[in-house]
Amino acid sequence: MTMNNVYICDMIRTPIGRYGGALAAVRTDDLAAIPIKALVERNKGTDWLALDDVILGCANQAGEDNRNVARMALLLAGLPESIPGCTVNRLCGSGMDAIASGARAIASGEAELIIAGGVESMTRAPFVMGTSAEAFARQTELYDTTIGWRFVNAKMKAAHGTDSMPETAENLAAQFAISRADQDKFALWSQEKASAAQKDGRMAQEIIPVTIPQRTGDPIVVAVDEHPRATSLEKLAALKPIVRPTGTVTAGNASGVNDGAGAVLLASEAAVKRHGLTPKTRVVGAATAGVPPRIMGFGPVPATRKLLGRLKLSLDQFQLLEFNEAFAVQSLACTRELGLADDDPRLNPQGGAIALGHPLGMSGARLIITASHQLVRAKGGRALCTMCIGVGQGISMVIETA
Repeated sequence: MTMNNVYICDMIRTPIGRYGGALAAVRTDDLAAIPIKALVERNKGTDWLALDDVILGCANQAGEDNRNVARMALLLAGLPESIPGCTVNRLCGSGMDAIASGARAIASGEAELIIAGGVESMTRAPFVMGTSAEAFARQTELYDTTIGWRFVNAKMKAAHGTDSMPETAENLAAQFAISRADQDKFALWSQEKASAAQKDGRMAQEIIPVTIPQRTGDPIVVAVDEHPRATSLEKLAALKPIVRPTGTVTAGNASGVNDGAGAVLLASEAAVKRHGLTPKTRVVGAATAGVPPRIMGFGPVPATRKLLGRLKLSLDQFQLLEFNEAFAVQSLACTRELGLADDDPRLNPQGGAIALGHPLGMSGARLIITASHQLVRAKGGRALCTMCIGVGQGISMVIETA
């Protein structure tokens, strides 16, 4: 069966806000609508009645992102009521999985034009209350849905453990003997690269500012990522471990808890011609894989090997490597296992999630958006985007200049 080419014709994201920060007042469904609306407004020659689907990734779905946030967001963005929407959940990999799902639909010929991406407002994640186990019960449990396990199945805990995200990072540090010094060095490098990309304007090219109306006075305009912080090795070394006193994972060498949304416009060759679009990058393929939940951060390794094996590619054939930095230690565990140097210049040239933040359902879309913009500027090349996923998975995608 001949597969259709799938092109990314436009890509945009909001700034990433800190927890309780600049985007805290923006509802999750409204946040998701912002990049969708931007794509519509930037591609005026497109017949949006021909849009086959809107697919968004979202990890939480327990608050304002419930009841299919993709459908809510496309309507809030002003798209016609006839356009369907689907929300997918592969936890941290949701945004990338949404793009992969859209790409597969177009590649197979079942669709021609799709908007795909992801959203997460971790600030606005609600508390949820468990259902009583028996009638007239007077006891209940309250769970914070921001991140991590809730409603734990005792059989799951016994079979696979329910280690928290930082605990899984410490497991990797122990298993692969990755030092605190190497983790802090990697974290500083991420911050330095992000700072440089903000200063020289590279980062601004992929961001649509968010305008937040105020009850009185002018609206607030959020135009830059809020999470990056100026730091040093000395400051990072002074931070206390967050799992155990003798541990290595700190707030400084881990990703943040954040808010953000991003989306891309996917099109077939026929749709490109029909709507007068300009292909920016091409989706080559995507793959997922599973690993033990207790070392969930190692997921990019089997996912990448699976995908590159299928595509008959090797890492030396890539000009760009976008690895989501859930933790410095999990990034290093993966890059070292894949044979990459800790300071490979192709790795996250504009910084990663340690500096930029990690809004769960949006992060995979951000990797694709960031990589696409870099490939366009380079006027050629191929990028690998990959990330680990909670409960033990990994996802990878390859894109190249169109």
